Amino acid sequence: MAAKKPVTYEQIVQKVRKTFENADAREVFEHVAIEVDIVGEGAGAFYFEVAQRACVVEPYNYYNNDGRIIATADVILKLAAKKLHMREAWQTGQIKFEGNEVKFQLLLDKMKLQ
Repeated sequence: MAAKKPVTYEQIVQKVRKTFENADAREVFEHVAIEVDIVGEGAGAFYFEVAQRACVVEPYNYYNNDGRIIATADVILKLAAKKLHMREAWQTGQIKFEGNEVKFQLLLDKMKLQ
């Protein structure tokens, strides 16, 4: 059996972008910026932003953010593949969130993946 090929930071960002940039954020009426810190394999940071009811994912740190999500690449990829819901990941401790929980809750409640 062949060993699992390691996932790269660039692959993670690409998969997240493909899923989350098509999300329905029409009900999110305020600006929300979340930095996502990947720990372990594929480590790095990118940001997820909702502005003017549209979602953007970029491979940069976002220092003036509303909060940070910290998770492993495996969890982030499950979210991007829609095999795990962000609320479930947060409630079960698979992701850690630090920051403005009101804005994070807004995303959980109002944003829908396509």
